[in-house]
Amino acid sequence: MEWCWRTGGASGLLCSLSLLCVLLDIQLDGVLGATHAEIEHHLEMGRKLLAAGQLAEALSHYHSAVEGDSENYLTYYKRAAVFLAMGRSKSALPDLTRAIQLKPDFLPARLQRGNILLKQGNTQEAREDFRMVLQRSGDHKEAQEQLMKARDLEVFQEEAQTAYHQGDYSGTINALERVIEISPWDPESRELRADCYLRMGDPQKAIQDLTPAARLRNDNRAAFLKLSRLLYNLGEHHDSLNHIRECLKLDQDDKECFSHYKQVKKLSKQLDSAEELIQGERFQEAIEKFESVMKTEPNVEFYTNLAKERICFCLVKLQLATEAIDVCSEAHQRDPRNANILKDRAEAYILNQDYEKAVEDYQEAREFDGDSNTIKEGLDRAQKLLKLSRKRDYYKILGVGRNANKQEIIKAYRKLAQQWHPDNFQSEADKKEAEKKFIDIASAKEVLTDPEMRQKFDEGEDPLDPETQQGGGGGGQRAWPFHFNPFESGGNFHFKFEYN
Repeated sequence: MEWCWRTGGASGLLCSLSLLCVLLDIQLDGVLGATHAEIEHHLEMGRKLLAAGQLAEALSHYHSAVEGDSENYLTYYKRAAVFLAMGRSKSALPDLTRAIQLKPDFLPARLQRGNILLKQGNTQEAREDFRMVLQRSGDHKEAQEQLMKARDLEVFQEEAQTAYHQGDYSGTINALERVIEISPWDPESRELRADCYLRMGDPQKAIQDLTPAARLRNDNRAAFLKLSRLLYNLGEHHDSLNHIRECLKLDQDDKECFSHYKQVKKLSKQLDSAEELIQGERFQEAIEKFESVMKTEPNVEFYTNLAKERICFCLVKLQLATEAIDVCSEAHQRDPRNANILKDRAEAYILNQDYEKAVEDYQEAREFDGDSNTIKEGLDRAQKLLKLSRKRDYYKILGVGRNANKQEIIKAYRKLAQQWHPDNFQSEADKKEAEKKFIDIASAKEVLTDPEMRQKFDEGEDPLDPETQQGGGGGGQRAWPFHFNPFESGGNFHFKFEYN
């Protein structure tokens, strides 16, 4: 037995447990509430299940053994070992304390309790346990090393407190890193380091410390509330809601937690609903929901920025180019490095036939998100449209928007065709200019009323450009949608064209 716990660590504890099974038989005589055979059965089953890694089942049998023999220090020690294997050090601590109460000179329990206390940052109590071990076994290596760690911990703790009171938060963090390395289960050290991170403007690192700290105390509502508020301000409303619920689990009548819970729940519901509306392509309703978000939380910049970004997206989907450009520009001013906003504004510029600005926005978006295929494809399309617009832009020729329907296109065509009919002009120069305009108008109508040809044009390809046709730009002659061939020689032209 002495050799096992002299080895120290988890292997020493398991070694001790194996040997202690033999000693249990001596302690079971005269037990009340369970027979000797029943207790022995629970202990044997617990040992087998523990060895097999079935910790929950092993714990159940050790519970029964403790209930049947509440005065045996070894049963408590064995159950503590299962708690430790499960990572439940707070549950193991009372069992180790009870084992020491029943047998004060039981050194393995003292050593394990000292290790837990040290990790919890309780240096004074930990040192007492290590000293008790060394009084009976002066050359115990683990106890000596742990006692030195306890002394170092006190020095680091004092350094951290001194630096904090001097306003040296970076120095406090450096000292606390050494403290937490020795006592990772100490909530006070983590909370102090979180406070330093907040004072230095790093809420993300503060959250990393507060998250475990909140569960290291039995009732740490303040930490859960602080965590929830930090996450809320960073835009992590789902995580914020989860943490504030943990606070209410501890006390459902906590006024601060309940007040914050109502706010987070309302905002989170609105945001989730707005995104669902977008998924359902109900963009106008989504805009209204995001406007409600800004009213619910006007003081946290993240949510206003998010709402503006998503409203920008919805307006583009609704093909409201002017409104989209205005909102997207405001969103871009608020969040200049947001690639999604730049991408959406680029699409709004395309709707507005402002291809140069569309290319500029896509190029800037690519700087912030170079791996996005959507941005790469959008930039390629915008560049094609820009190149195409410098040749012929059929939408501009007819004076219609890119979202114009077939009826609007035909109406615009009829009006312009009548205006630029060559027979309306007398001089040869005017007639030639009208012929050119007339051909462009007819070409625009042909492309934009044919779904397949229009799609090609919208993707940056002119379906009537000889250079894009099979065989290249050689002298092929195309048929126009009216009975007039401007490439034939002759004097007086008479135009007969179709309006449909």
